[in-house]
Amino acid sequence: MVFPQRLYLHALLVACCCVLLLAHAQRTHPSEVTALRSVKRSLLDPKDYLRNWNRGDPCRSNWTGVICFNEIGTDDYLHVRELLLMNMNLSGTLSPELQKLAHLEILDFMWNNISGSIPNEIGQISSLVLLLLNGNKLSGTLPSELGYLSNLNRFQIDENNITGPIPKSFSNLKKVKHLHFNNNSLTGQIPVELSNLTNIFHVLLDNNKLSGNLPPQLSALPNLQILQLDNNNFSGSDIPASYGNFSNILKLSLRNCSLKGALPDFSKIRHLKYLDLSWNELTGPIPSSNFSKDVTTINLSNNILNGSIPQSFSDLPLLQMLLLKNNMLSGSVPDSLWKNISFPKKARLLLDLRNNSLSRVQGDLTPPQNVTLRLDGNLICTNGSISNANLFCESKGKEWISLPNNSTNSALDCPPLACPTPDFYEYSPASPLRCFCAAPLRIGYRLKSPSFSYFPPYIDQFGEYVTDFLQMEPYQLWIDSYQWEKGPRLRMYLKLFPKVNETYTRTFNESEVLRIRGIFASWRFPGSDLFGPYELLNFTLQGPYSYVNFNSERKGVSWRRLAAITAGAVVTAVAISAVVAALLLRRYSKHEREISRRRSSSKASLLNSGIRGFSFKELAEATDDFSSSTLVGRGGYGKVYRGVLSDNTVAAIKRADEGSLQGEKEFLNEIELLSRLHHRNLVSLIGYCDEESEQMLVYEFMSNGTLRDWLSGSNSQ
Repeated sequence: MVFPQRLYLHALLVACCCVLLLAHAQRTHPSEVTALRSVKRSLLDPKDYLRNWNRGDPCRSNWTGVICFNEIGTDDYLHVRELLLMNMNLSGTLSPELQKLAHLEILDFMWNNISGSIPNEIGQISSLVLLLLNGNKLSGTLPSELGYLSNLNRFQIDENNITGPIPKSFSNLKKVKHLHFNNNSLTGQIPVELSNLTNIFHVLLDNNKLSGNLPPQLSALPNLQILQLDNNNFSGSDIPASYGNFSNILKLSLRNCSLKGALPDFSKIRHLKYLDLSWNELTGPIPSSNFSKDVTTINLSNNILNGSIPQSFSDLPLLQMLLLKNNMLSGSVPDSLWKNISFPKKARLLLDLRNNSLSRVQGDLTPPQNVTLRLDGNLICTNGSISNANLFCESKGKEWISLPNNSTNSALDCPPLACPTPDFYEYSPASPLRCFCAAPLRIGYRLKSPSFSYFPPYIDQFGEYVTDFLQMEPYQLWIDSYQWEKGPRLRMYLKLFPKVNETYTRTFNESEVLRIRGIFASWRFPGSDLFGPYELLNFTLQGPYSYVNFNSERKGVSWRRLAAITAGAVVTAVAISAVVAALLLRRYSKHEREISRRRSSSKASLLNSGIRGFSFKELAEATDDFSSSTLVGRGGYGKVYRGVLSDNTVAAIKRADEGSLQGEKEFLNEIELLSRLHHRNLVSLIGYCDEESEQMLVYEFMSNGTLRDWLSGSNSQ
């Protein structure tokens, strides 16, 4: 039966095609592969981090730093979601081909040595959410095309060599919350159009070469929390009075900006925590209205302010730093500055009033031990009638923002040899289990614009902030060290230890490492009024974690997922094949019924003419299974066998070769034609067989040889 075999072969072919099509869909889109190869060609990779970019498929082969969507796209391809190449010592330039990563959400080249300009083609990646290019050597101007990034949330180009103005087109970044452009060489005026960014939280433009006037319209931004413009040159501009009307500002830092005029009244800013207007040319008295009770830092030093120290400074319970040095203040120093504050154990207060014209003290000059008071350069220091004045008129003072000793092992009385420190294990300092030895994750972390000046009172709060979101216990975090940097910014070195459990597991498993790193690297920590924006400096994997591959993260397409997809493809293909086979079988059955009807009609006609139909089994038995001993001749049609039928009739059985087979209709027509031929010199047709893909004719047997034998005279009796 030829047709069913072909049917099953056809169904199998359909199944194979389906599997191949699904396997094809498990590839990264060709244009994105091209883009990634172009990116690699434009970079110098001295440590060969990108060595696996030369082989396989980006998504399926887990190329370093390439994270793909879990799901296949509507175009039946995989797509790149994140390009994470932070801190890899890369140099070279950024390829314009990045625009072909049309589904990209995170572009991270932080902390490398990449130079050249930012390609304007990046502005075509409309899906981009995080653009992280800080900490490189990029130069040139900011492309106005970047204003087309309608989904951008975080825009970081700080610590580069970018020049030129801030494009007005950036006012189109309606979803942006973080503009971090600090530490570049940007010029021109801050565009008024930035006041259209109603979702903006943080604007960091400090340490540039901006000029012109401060846009008053910025005060209307409803969600702005940090405005940091230090070390620019606004050439004698006043601080707009409207800046006293910021609704949600937490930190306003305009240090060293060549500002003039009077201090605005900031009493309407309900939650102001940090105010720095130092190193300007501000004049007039300090407004007597009350500051926010949340304020930690007021720095008005190095201006031309006059008048007295307002009593409103005496009722600020969280105040850590009041800097009024190098002004023209006069009158008395109220002892209520320190008397009205209830100091927690870790709290500190720095009152720096040096180099003014303050002549007396209102009350007792006996501040508590956790208050640092500096009075050098005032008339108080020359007034011998004020007791204890000499204690606060010495130039050395106290450096209270010092680095505490946070060594993780030195404070523990544990046997040193029991914890293999060369293998990156160490004792967990805060563990509830004494001398618990484990391998921590090491993280470089920096607060870019915190709203405090002295960290120790907030260390516990910071620990809870980090561990709560990481779903960890507070004892698992240890701040190994921290230090203040220019900005001011707070750099710290964190260690995360595994949780103490019944099995005393001393390391994090791979999924936990990937989860923790993913939270730090994608800025998923909730916003904090106190700690402000942060940045990940490094996430070091050493010792027992050196095997971890960030590309095996849940965002990538793992081999398990590919196996599941392939299995699904096979099942789908089999199902499709079954449906196709059923449809073909139905069609075949209908065709067979028609053939059978015609065949029955033809065979009935042959039977009526006396022609017998033999089964294949009958003729096989008659010829001893077509044994060579029964073979009596061969022709162009096939072989002829001598056979003995079941009624002992000797017959010549003519069996067609495979290449000589006819269609069934033609075969039956030939039999019908032969059945009509009758002559005394022709052998008669006895019957036929058309079973099991065979075509055989059965004639009466001529025992005296063939016609050729008789004509040639070779057959004599």
